[in-house]
Amino acid sequence: MGNEIRVPTLGESVTEATIGRWFKKIGEAVKVDEPLVELETDKVTIEVPAPADGTLSEILVEAGETVGVGALLGSLGAASEAAPSPKAVATDKSPKETEPARPAEPVAPAKAAEPAKPAAPVPPSPAAARVMAETGASVESGSGKRGQVLKEDVLAAVAAVRSAAPAPAAPPAPRAPVAADDAGREERVRMTKLRQTIARRLKEAQNAAAMLTTFNEVDMTGVMALRASYKELFEKKHGVKLGFMGFFVKAVVQALKEIPAVNAEIDGEDLIYKNYYHVGVAVGTDKGLVVPVVRDADQLSIAGIEKKIGEYGKRARDGLLRIEEMQGGTFTISNGGVYGSLMSTPILNAPQSGILGMHKIQERPMVVGGKIEIRPMMYLALSYDHRVIDGKEAVTFLVRVKENLEEPQRLVLDL
Repeated sequence: MGNEIRVPTLGESVTEATIGRWFKKIGEAVKVDEPLVELETDKVTIEVPAPADGTLSEILVEAGETVGVGALLGSLGAASEAAPSPKAVATDKSPKETEPARPAEPVAPAKAAEPAKPAAPVPPSPAAARVMAETGASVESGSGKRGQVLKEDVLAAVAAVRSAAPAPAAPPAPRAPVAADDAGREERVRMTKLRQTIARRLKEAQNAAAMLTTFNEVDMTGVMALRASYKELFEKKHGVKLGFMGFFVKAVVQALKEIPAVNAEIDGEDLIYKNYYHVGVAVGTDKGLVVPVVRDADQLSIAGIEKKIGEYGKRARDGLLRIEEMQGGTFTISNGGVYGSLMSTPILNAPQSGILGMHKIQERPMVVGGKIEIRPMMYLALSYDHRVIDGKEAVTFLVRVKENLEEPQRLVLDL
């Protein structure tokens, strides 16, 4: 019996995934731990490795289909097995199918009383039986010889049931009419599981929270001067570049300690104040936004934070983040400035109550000590849930972040 390829455990609260693509075709040889199929979940894209050396002998679920944890995706045959040829498939049929018809016997009238025997139901093919077991579909007759149910018949039946599902209660507004010569220049692409979840969760956050955004600006002169003075020594000692995110995470943690409501969340009629600081850092990838979490950020140095963020960023772009690395955050930082954003109003990462938006550093004329000077300025935006955080707390939090960044020595002295 071949090795089964199944959907692995995907992590807490993740129960299904969508088949992204198969890396191998039926009949191709594979080695143990070689990626076989890509799965897209609502949080991350993962690759399912081959459980052993062998040949991909069967694919039961095609790209675009949604499967649950533990579902059978396909199977591996022995390494020496090759894809079945048409002749091999033909020889697997019942001998009665290949024998030439015999002339009727003289007692044909008596035999005519048994017409049902040749039409006896044929068991579904093994692949079809597996798909029916996984999906719960039931197909009585198929397109195979003598009405045998094939895998394609089951997949078609499942697709028909899904397409016939009732429309949502509040369907989206219909598209505006498209001219015939424009229709051919459009491309319709199904949203990935990750993109669908991003859309759903952002809309849920808008609908559920009393969301408000407050702004401030920070003079980045101190941080930039400190960074310019020590970046080479820092990288030589710690093996990672000194960026801005380490300063921001430390500044946020100190402000969270002073204003604990920003680190809280609503649970029914209760408020949960979290005395730990797991800071999510939004990372953009070609498949969507993911938010890996720097756990216990208050216990890390700036170097430790930079190392962790650098590692997360690389693995996020390679699609190698684990589910558990994106769970449990208590506050989120989003840096739109890397893309040139001057100001924005970030949306909460539910169930968190606050998210800080960083933006582009831009030189602007500022009044300093009665004189106009050119300073590197950045707008900060704090979006917060007004059900949990009062306006005074939100403004105070943002002012503390500003003070910590404008006087970075406060971060070192824990002031």
